[in-house]
Amino acid sequence: MENFYHWFEQITGLSPDLTGKLLKSILLIFGFIIVNKIINRIVLSKTEDVYYRYRWRKTLDYITFFIGLLIISPIWIDEFRSLLTFFGLLSAGIAIALKDPVTDLAGWFFIIWRKPFDVGDRIQIGDHAGDVIDIRIFQFTIIEIGNWVDADQSTGRILHIPNSKLFLQVLANYSIGFNYIWHEIGVMVTFESNWQKSKEILVKIVNDKSEHISKSAEKKIKDASKKYMIFYKKLTPIVYTSVKDSGVMLTMRFLCDPRQRRGYEQTIWEEVLKEFSKNEDIDFAYPTQRFYSNNIEGKSGTKPDKN
Repeated sequence: MENFYHWFEQITGLSPDLTGKLLKSILLIFGFIIVNKIINRIVLSKTEDVYYRYRWRKTLDYITFFIGLLIISPIWIDEFRSLLTFFGLLSAGIAIALKDPVTDLAGWFFIIWRKPFDVGDRIQIGDHAGDVIDIRIFQFTIIEIGNWVDADQSTGRILHIPNSKLFLQVLANYSIGFNYIWHEIGVMVTFESNWQKSKEILVKIVNDKSEHISKSAEKKIKDASKKYMIFYKKLTPIVYTSVKDSGVMLTMRFLCDPRQRRGYEQTIWEEVLKEFSKNEDIDFAYPTQRFYSNNIEGKSGTKPDKN
């Protein structure tokens, strides 16, 4: 061991005091890493719950880091004092150079303290939306939804977003508070169709498929109103009527789970197609164009003389 100590001192060119501190720090760091791995392996082998495994691993990482910091810091306390004097002279330059990492660190403290979102929440920040799968000191990670994929389905891409974005862009959380989103499906029928019957059919369909959510939402909204200024007078599904250029627009509005929006839409559309096909006096409307041609023949029905 003494030979290794002298060899390490010669390789690094450091003083004996610094060499001892460096070796001691390296050994402690490796010790903490090994203990962390052993505890993680023991605990993770006891459960298959993905959320529990993730929370335990992240908590143990933070505990290991802070304990290690408390133990190793006294070893370098004298060097820290001299470095503080040096850094004091360069504080302005360091503040500029480290602006982004410091802001990211502040963002991490904000996430831990205020909990604007947690792992598993579905969020949108700026132009990016997805499910949060990891939170770290300088960035958080989401698995993307939307983009080129319809109805908030996953794209499979993993996005790493700096924590500082929390202070610069609007954050929307689909999972905290109300836990439901309003969704609308528009069905357009022709002016010649029996739009009253169409509306009755749509009201029945949307009530059958989503009324149970409204009952669950009533309790959720009462819980959410204890923390947020959230209130709705009407939570049951409804069908609105409006007139468009191509026909009568009937818009179904209902509550749904944000992760099941596409499933609800598919189920409702299939029912609409089945029911409308049973009624000959109901037709879907779609944009059409009319073309008019001038009659180049004379009133007598003969073509005009080219001469």
